[in-house]
Amino acid sequence: PEAGRKLTLVSAPAGFSKTTLLSRWWKAREGGERCAAWLSLDEGDNDPMRFLTYLIAAIGRTLEERFGEGIVSALRSPEPPRMEAVLGALVNEIADLPCKLDLILDDYHLIDSEGVHRIVSFLLDRLPEDAHLVVSGRVDPPLPLSRLLARNQMYELGAADLAFTPEEAAAFLRGVMGLDLSAEDVAALEERTEGWIAGLQLAALSMRDREDVSGFIESFS
Repeated sequence: PEAGRKLTLVSAPAGFSKTTLLSRWWKAREGGERCAAWLSLDEGDNDPMRFLTYLIAAIGRTLEERFGEGIVSALRSPEPPRMEAVLGALVNEIADLPCKLDLILDDYHLIDSEGVHRIVSFLLDRLPEDAHLVVSGRVDPPLPLSRLLARNQMYELGAADLAFTPEEAAAFLRGVMGLDLSAEDVAALEERTEGWIAGLQLAALSMRDREDVSGFIESFS
């Protein structure tokens, strides 16, 4: 992420390889001055306590340290502290990390809990300047995106950014899928799929045993 950007938003429908892109980026970040923590979300993470517990565990796994143990104990106590106090303690522990944190929340479209959205919004407002949040999902999340955009604190990747260009589509269809296609066929298929990666793959699988490839592409929708 560029300096000053608190959030990178990756928002596109299924089949645009969002998770693949992030996993490659995540591995490329390993070993430097930054450390990346990854949390893949599901419907069960709509419970704010569970979400926070898993979030802390994801950061701890990255660092191989006993990160946030006191916070988790407080969450599990019979009378847990106020959420603001818990989140303030979490932000302080992140600020004390020996590395600059990239926190990735994948499949965020599965979250519909106002409580979880408030937690993420709190973190966006108060994370240390050198920390960075990455949110990936199929739709734009109900987070303070307009404010972040206005302050130039957000970088966004959408479907148009993730779609294959004609050159990338040609490399994928010929090099990866092993299809002997003319430039016209590649261009037609890229146009019909609008660079949608999953669509290109499905079309390629369907063409492998067909003789009239051009006819198939013309009828493909």
